[in-house]
Amino acid sequence: MNDTASPNQLLAIVQQLACETHPGRSYAVSEHTSFEHDLGLDSLAKVELMQRVGQHFGTELPSEALAEADTPLDLLRFLGAAPPTPAKEARVSQPAAPAAGLPTAAQTLLDALEWHVEQQPDRVHILLHDERHQEHPITYRDLFESASTFAAGLASLGLRRGQTVALMLPTGRDYLASFFGVMIAGGIPVPIYPPARLAGMEDHLRRHIGILANAEAALLITVDAAKPVAVMLQAALPSLSAMTTPAELRTLAARGRTPGAGYRPQKDDIAFIQYTSGSTGAPKGVVLTHANLLANIRALAQATRAVPEDHFVSWLPLYHDMGLIGAWFGSMYVGIELTLMSPLTFLARPALWLETITRHRGTMSAAPNFAYELCVRHVGNEAMAGLDLSSWRLALNGAEPISAATLDAFAKRFAPCGLRRTAVTPVYGLAECSVGLAFPPLDRGPRIDHILREPFVRERVAAQAPDDAADAVPMVGCGYPLPGHEIRIVDETGVELPERRVGRLQFRGPSATSGYYRNPEATRNLIHNSWLDSGDEAYKADGEVFIAGRVKDLIKRGGRNLYPYDLEAAIGKVPGIRKGCVAVFASPDPSTGSERLVVVAETGTPAAEHERLRRSLNSVAIDVIGSPPDDIVLAPPHAVLKTSSGKIRRLASRQAYEQGTLTRSPSAPWLLGARFAGGAMLAKARVLARRAGAWMYGAYAWLLFGVLLLPFAGTAILLRRKVAARRLLHWGSRVIFRLMGVAPTAVGIERLPHRPHMLLVNHSSYLDAIALTALLPADPGYAFTVKNEFAHQAAMRTLLAAVGALFVERTDARRSTADVDAIAAALRQGENVIIFPEGTFAREPALLPFRSGGFSAAVAAGVPLVVAGLRGTREALRAKTWWPRKSHISLEIGPVLEPEGGGWAETVRLREEARSAMAKLTGEFIIGQ
Repeated sequence: MNDTASPNQLLAIVQQLACETHPGRSYAVSEHTSFEHDLGLDSLAKVELMQRVGQHFGTELPSEALAEADTPLDLLRFLGAAPPTPAKEARVSQPAAPAAGLPTAAQTLLDALEWHVEQQPDRVHILLHDERHQEHPITYRDLFESASTFAAGLASLGLRRGQTVALMLPTGRDYLASFFGVMIAGGIPVPIYPPARLAGMEDHLRRHIGILANAEAALLITVDAAKPVAVMLQAALPSLSAMTTPAELRTLAARGRTPGAGYRPQKDDIAFIQYTSGSTGAPKGVVLTHANLLANIRALAQATRAVPEDHFVSWLPLYHDMGLIGAWFGSMYVGIELTLMSPLTFLARPALWLETITRHRGTMSAAPNFAYELCVRHVGNEAMAGLDLSSWRLALNGAEPISAATLDAFAKRFAPCGLRRTAVTPVYGLAECSVGLAFPPLDRGPRIDHILREPFVRERVAAQAPDDAADAVPMVGCGYPLPGHEIRIVDETGVELPERRVGRLQFRGPSATSGYYRNPEATRNLIHNSWLDSGDEAYKADGEVFIAGRVKDLIKRGGRNLYPYDLEAAIGKVPGIRKGCVAVFASPDPSTGSERLVVVAETGTPAAEHERLRRSLNSVAIDVIGSPPDDIVLAPPHAVLKTSSGKIRRLASRQAYEQGTLTRSPSAPWLLGARFAGGAMLAKARVLARRAGAWMYGAYAWLLFGVLLLPFAGTAILLRRKVAARRLLHWGSRVIFRLMGVAPTAVGIERLPHRPHMLLVNHSSYLDAIALTALLPADPGYAFTVKNEFAHQAAMRTLLAAVGALFVERTDARRSTADVDAIAAALRQGENVIIFPEGTFAREPALLPFRSGGFSAAVAAGVPLVVAGLRGTREALRAKTWWPRKSHISLEIGPVLEPEGGGWAETVRLREEARSAMAKLTGEFIIGQ
């Protein structure tokens, strides 16, 4: 343990953040207090905690802490393993010997690497930054020799020309050698996201079966922790002949087995396959040839005026095109020294990125927008005092929507450190064009085009706004097409649009893919004659491209295929749970159709002990499967159904759970007889009549939904204009409610600001979104934020995309940070956004704890928050039932909250004020966080 890491000091930091996050509450924090379960710290609050702990102890938490630490005791262990902050006297890049030139005649990536090996074998190619902040130089000779060793090992495993090899490795020497090793052996590399937690390796591999199957991977190179699940994976993937590790490949090569004649790739051969979608459904693997990659690398080198004397610093993941092609391959081709670190290292301490640029006099680096925002928020004054960013000439911002406010904030924040505003460089690209497509003029700095909001949302016209316009929307210029490439903006019919008209961005050029690997349908949707559809909306002004709205490939986070046995056994060992009386099963989530993990455990403990018991079961589940269950049912003895031989009847238990009869205590036979004997016929008739009436009303409601809502939704999708789609669904929802005999009412609509704002509404039912669609103004309407799980259903995903919904991740701290930035970007671009700050809803009336992400986005965008209360939807359609009931539905618009500053304190203040106001509007009580 770090000598300075006092447990009492750490507990005080945790307690202070918890109290700031939940004002008015007190906490007794111990070493075993769960950040998530006991303190209610969401993903953003956890990022804040990691930064405070690191700053207080003057050290850096290992990157794994962000994903794995859930208690102060965990953090103490991580602090004990924390590497020291890099010393000021750490290695500084020295001027290298004069470069030999560029491999201009190379036709493949392997040609380019071999050219450097022949011309300047001992020139440092990569400085590999490890977890201990030691930097290990890798020369071109080192890389080629290591790759050749791996190629020999792959040949010994029988790898044949053109077979695909999946790489599931963290950033490091083995990944680098494996990539080129596959290429030397004649195979095709397929980079795959490595697991954040080794404990969740099995589940991680299961989620990638779709990609591995689509790629027909013959081999998988991964870490040792994956080997135990090799049999499972090979059973699901007939093409997968073996799973191997870097150590095994070195052993095979050392045995001297014949590596085979080998195959030299040609320029039109596939260099690697870049997967852009998730692991379920139909994965999309972008096919990129050596010719595509070299065309893009050369065009980028020309646009950036890259020279061997540059120094590139990167923490970008090597399974992503920006890190793989833009940072590594681009540096390799030009002969630039690349300092490479792990993405988790950056997330653990963002200042390290800037310190590394300072130390090595870095000239080039790239990152998504959220990374620059993270630096603005979490690089403190003390760290800034040691920064010198005057050497940084290209701070590239791309790979996700770019915020004008973030560009400005980053430039201003680090100007005292020597950062020139002209270095801040927004760019545009996509995997289907290798990596880069548009690039702005050098040394210009960001170009922000302020356009009028109303013509933009109504007529799809990007009209310039006068300086005093109140409704101006800032749009970021991403430059002009790379040399040899073309961009056009077209309407729905494919007709090219004039400047300042918003349409679909199409492109073509030598970097463009020929299609998706073994996915002809997706390829047909991608390519239109010689033009490729980017899936993005944009406009041009003075020939420069401005991205209006990015349609991203959604990551489909499918229900986990977990075996119940291990979890049942582990839960059965928890004191208070009846051993052998636990059922774990999956039940469909009515809101998404995805699988929900349910745990039913028999217990005889008093009800007062149930909350503690649930926390214990949550912890056990996290230990065993890497995540908590979606629902825990503590049932009385004999509730879990079994066969006559004592085996758990999971299907029958699931049916009882879904019918709500699982925890119902059986009545004594004599009581049942008495009830039947004493029941009056009239009472029975009344009950039957009420049930029949409720059933008929529910059936009628579903008939209306089926007959009217589905056609409305389908038409909205076909319109392909979100404002028109929102207007159609607004009127369609009103018609449906009227036919259902429900007349929803709204009070205070006039209080809604006539400028971009965030509307905060309580979440009570699956009907909430339909009710809000009917009650709120349709023009220009609102963008709903919806949980990422909705991406499981293709139809739902398509509809939500048609109305401009924003998908957010609720559990992953790293993803949540990027999602907050995307919401803030939408607000800055003129969208009104609806947030359900509770994130989910329950059957019983109560205002659940608020999540911080929406408030953080509003503070970042500087827009007002409007608090509203929705009543009646919970009664109309409660959680865990699909049978609607008649109920009056109303919406009341409450106070408008204006951000008064920035930072975490302002986020917390707004969140608490909004929660208090919403409780009054809804009439529901607040439960603790």
